[in-house]
Amino acid sequence: MGTILIDKLLSAQVKQGASDLHITVGQPPVLRMHGRMQKLKTKVLEPADTMALMKSITPDRCQQEFQETGSTDFGFAFGDQARFRVSVFRQRGNVAMVLRQIPVDLMTMDDLGIPTVFKDMIMRPRGLVLVTGPTGSGKSTSLAAMVDYINDNVDHHIITIEDPIEFYHNHKKSTVNQREVGVDVTSFAEAIRRALRQDPDVILVGELRDLETIEAAITAAETGHVVFGTLHTSSAGGTINRIIDVFPTNQQDQIRTQLATAIIGILAQQLIPKIGGGRCAAFETLVVTPGIANLIRENKVFRITSAIQTGSKYGMQLLDDHLFRHWREERATKEDVIAKANSPDELAKRIAAAERGIFDDDGPGEES
Repeated sequence: MGTILIDKLLSAQVKQGASDLHITVGQPPVLRMHGRMQKLKTKVLEPADTMALMKSITPDRCQQEFQETGSTDFGFAFGDQARFRVSVFRQRGNVAMVLRQIPVDLMTMDDLGIPTVFKDMIMRPRGLVLVTGPTGSGKSTSLAAMVDYINDNVDHHIITIEDPIEFYHNHKKSTVNQREVGVDVTSFAEAIRRALRQDPDVILVGELRDLETIEAAITAAETGHVVFGTLHTSSAGGTINRIIDVFPTNQQDQIRTQLATAIIGILAQQLIPKIGGGRCAAFETLVVTPGIANLIRENKVFRITSAIQTGSKYGMQLLDDHLFRHWREERATKEDVIAKANSPDELAKRIAAAERGIFDDDGPGEES
């Protein structure tokens, strides 16, 4: 019964283009479509159902991890139709699962509307590029597009370190080796240290989740590699603070100096529902100019926001300015853009002023 069911559920998810499938006891399976949750018209799941569904797709090593720790994550291919990132966890003593659909076809940087300045940035010989945003904001999709752009254009050796592997990359101009944490290597930090002996040009680190990983990533970026990483932060300034705060106080000055040298750009992103269906991305873009590097070095991160505002000639923009544009160009509703803003009150005021007919164009610091 479990297997028939999971195939049917996954087919429905693929056919309807739902991003996630939620399976938990006490309600029918639920699909997330364009950000909204919709219950499927099937039976309410009982403990035996969720257990059978879990067993039908979870590899043995992950079932063991689930038994020991109460949760596990893995990647899973559904024929050649789609891939899923699966999270299995225990809640109220029962099995629950969330399956995130990973599109098989990679979207390009242009498809996603990633600011063009990133095309130059990722072609540099070294440096740290961070893609940040809350869970489900499309970070993996953006990173996959960047890796694919490099793969299409130059003959590099790219190593990705992921937990689990999401998008599969074929070797095109570049050679791409993808290592899965827990399968191919024990930890992110260990994989980065090993990668330095594997002659890479580009290293993608799925998540910068602890001091050891962040330290290894910064070192790799300093020593002549392009390093991509993700963090769950919503603004460029917040990202830099988060990295520095991971370190003990006595190391923070040294990390500031290292980070100022290593980091070349930050893309902070949010996904918002589009009027008429689908979703669109809003981006905050920080390009690390010598001036920005100085602000990081001198612990003046609080000044980065205004530096982004005046840095449009370098391709910089604030998230809230991009959200404002989405609203003004009628791609998204006022409520949806304000909900994702870094300064919701400010954005609400600005939209109210614009509705009264006082457009301040694309934002402060831009002469039109």
